[in-house]
Amino acid sequence: MGKNKTILAVVADAQGEVFEHPDLLLAGMNGSIAVRPLDAEMIPMPEGSRLFTIPQTPPIGFDRRSGKCLTAERLPKQWGGGPIQAVSAFLTPGFTRTLLPAADYQRKKMTLPLWSYTAVGWCVEEERFYVAAVQVDRNSQWQPDHFDDRKLDPLVRKALQVNPENRLLEQLSRCALDYHCFAAKNLFFRRWEAPLPTSPTCNSRCVGCISKQESDCCPSSQERLTFVPTVKELCEVAVPHLQEAENAIVSFGQGCEGDPILQADVISEAVTEMRRQTERGTINFNSNASLPDAIDKLAAAGIESIRVSLNSAQETLYNSYYRPCGYRFADVVESLKRAKAAGLYTMLNYLVFPGVSDRPDEIEALAGLVEQVGVDMIQMRNLSLDPVLYLSSLGVSGCGIGMLEMLTQHKRRFPKLQYGYFNRTRDSFFPPGYESGWPIHS
Repeated sequence: MGKNKTILAVVADAQGEVFEHPDLLLAGMNGSIAVRPLDAEMIPMPEGSRLFTIPQTPPIGFDRRSGKCLTAERLPKQWGGGPIQAVSAFLTPGFTRTLLPAADYQRKKMTLPLWSYTAVGWCVEEERFYVAAVQVDRNSQWQPDHFDDRKLDPLVRKALQVNPENRLLEQLSRCALDYHCFAAKNLFFRRWEAPLPTSPTCNSRCVGCISKQESDCCPSSQERLTFVPTVKELCEVAVPHLQEAENAIVSFGQGCEGDPILQADVISEAVTEMRRQTERGTINFNSNASLPDAIDKLAAAGIESIRVSLNSAQETLYNSYYRPCGYRFADVVESLKRAKAAGLYTMLNYLVFPGVSDRPDEIEALAGLVEQVGVDMIQMRNLSLDPVLYLSSLGVSGCGIGMLEMLTQHKRRFPKLQYGYFNRTRDSFFPPGYESGWPIHS
């Protein structure tokens, strides 16, 4: 770190109490390699971020005296010399991690839950936590302090009383109250982006699926939708939000469903009806974009923006994570082309991971895709998955050139390319000054 900052490794005891290690400087991991963080890769931990232990996994750091990289086997003697665990940060939305926590992952005894693990240290001079991250979106609407459940519960009850037979509204009430989905909460607060889950099925079998897992290795974060809403149910939820909400967006393709492209007929009919009732607000479609013909239909119906998910622009790495069923990576590329040709604001939901996204071959592949399609924005989303499980699934080892360098190279090559983390209203697709610098605008 810089001359005026000493960033110590953060560790935990067997009970999960967190300490700064007096003898270890912070290390981070790029892929499977422990590295010393660059100054530009570290920022004060953003408000709303959280700390987690990496159970029974020893931390790695750099010896404060010798500078050598080493694994801490026990707590320091002054703390009793007991078992030691590595610690990770989970970043508040809008921030992309630059390094993983440095730990001896081969010694952990469990598959880690579906969180995005980020290196965290303690700044001695400033007496606060620092994390390996960069801000890519300044939209503050997703900060936790905007979501007060004390105000939410009566709003949910009132909405269910108005539409007691709407199954979609019932689903979203569970998402808001049980799973604490911010987008679902927005629906009841009548503001910003609200979800429209539609599909109980999917034609991908993602290693890191948050709504359905084939084994108990890493439990899903939430239960998947079990029905296809009717056009009436979709419109009862969406139209009032479009008509009344501040910065109104409704989005198909949410964490509690499969992929909405498999319900393109129902969605197209619903969007046509929504637009018959109101022209206000933005209608967005999040998808794996596996069916190009469906993109044409959705665009004709009135979808205005699309966010296409991928973990890699290389077919082999994409297939290893998404495990597509009945479609090819070429179909995803074709869908992106058709979306752009139809005038949709075209985004990538790029599931980034240090040591994969910043490899030279991946940088070149993504640049080729951006150039081929004319992508408007890349949402730099942290991939939530056990690092060992992900790297082994892809068959990748070693490290990349650094996430900051990756971001810089793409922006230099494509000045009009925007970085972000959240979907946008149509009046903010191209904010003033978007061609210069990053992080890019709220």
